Amino acid sequence: MVGIGGPNGVGKSTLMKLIAGVISPQRGSVRVGGSDISKLSARSRARLVAAVPQAPELPAGARALEVVLMGRNPHLGLLSWETEDDLSIAIETMRITDTDQMLDRPVDRLSGGERQRVAIAMALTQQTPVMLLDEPTANLDLAYQPAIMQMLRDLAARGRTVVTAVHDLTLAAQFCDKIALMSGGRFVAVGTPTEVLTADRIRDVYGAEVRVIDHPETGRPIVVNSMRPQG
Repeated sequence: MVGIGGPNGVGKSTLMKLIAGVISPQRGSVRVGGSDISKLSARSRARLVAAVPQAPELPAGARALEVVLMGRNPHLGLLSWETEDDLSIAIETMRITDTDQMLDRPVDRLSGGERQRVAIAMALTQQTPVMLLDEPTANLDLAYQPAIMQMLRDLAARGRTVVTAVHDLTLAAQFCDKIALMSGGRFVAVGTPTEVLTADRIRDVYGAEVRVIDHPETGRPIVVNSMRPQG
């Protein structure tokens, strides 16, 4: 599980789109599982990589279960319908994302955080070896932020590759195996949270004065902004 950090506009979302094959590089290639992602068909890409954007657009009027079931589309034949197995997969992913209580609710009546969790459930339903998530906890409250990150960490522990763009460095440090910091469109540091998240490096990348302390239970970095209120 890799967290990609960096200031706004540094290229995190662009990188995620490149890995997903949504856009193609101007030079070079992006290889996922040994395959040039830009040369694969849309169906093949969707079987290899599942992506959750920052603000997922879900079909208005559709029920949450219908949206999550769309994650099975890459595995269906041209004229095939979802099977009982597909339905079971969708319901199970809704259970682990705590969206199963909204099976029949229209997604346009859900809150931003609920819609985010439905989008994550849909991506999980694709059952791809690689998952990309662009700020997956941005719309979630304090209870669901660690819950979703723990779920992603569990997926990684079971063999999936999880790449997530993050703003909250402390949250990322608690759950990610590696942190990759970007600056000027390039990676400036890649390693464990402890190796990467130092006060000097954060100041260089973000222009912010911070303190980095150890979490009392995990020992992983906590990033504390040193700014104090004036007056």
